[in-house]
Amino acid sequence: MTYPNTLIFVDLASDDPEATGTFYAEVFGWANEGRPAGVYHRLVPGENFKNKDGSQSQIGNLHIGIYNSKNARPFPTPEGAGAKSLSRGDHKARIWVLVSDDDTPERILSDAEARGAKILWKDHYWKEFNGYNYAFEDPWGNEIILWGKAGENPDIPASYSRE
Repeated sequence: MTYPNTLIFVDLASDDPEATGTFYAEVFGWANEGRPAGVYHRLVPGENFKNKDGSQSQIGNLHIGIYNSKNARPFPTPEGAGAKSLSRGDHKARIWVLVSDDDTPERILSDAEARGAKILWKDHYWKEFNGYNYAFEDPWGNEIILWGKAGENPDIPASYSRE
């Protein structure tokens, strides 16, 4: 193999893709596209990844899908996959979101909680990746980890947990 397989999408489960798309559009400012509305939604996180100098690179941001757990599509038969229950509280995939330099994790957590999310934890520093971390579970059971850049020689607040 000369070129690796490429990740193009991550899907979140929801029993209401339209409401889930609206939640993420309001919390993160992402574009919410029904493809078609209520069946499958695509979240577009914004512009391209930035170069070190802050300018736009040629690399587009990844997209996130929202599929309807009542009948996940695509599926090879017309009747579909059938209803699946949403996962809550168990070990599951987590989505990591880099907090923009123009935003704050506190604002994101507050907006998410106001829209029905559950704050799982916050104020954590992870030395291995030199970042501040926060987490919430959206109203559909999907776990979102926020990652903030700590920068060179970070001044980690004493109240933060660490690893």
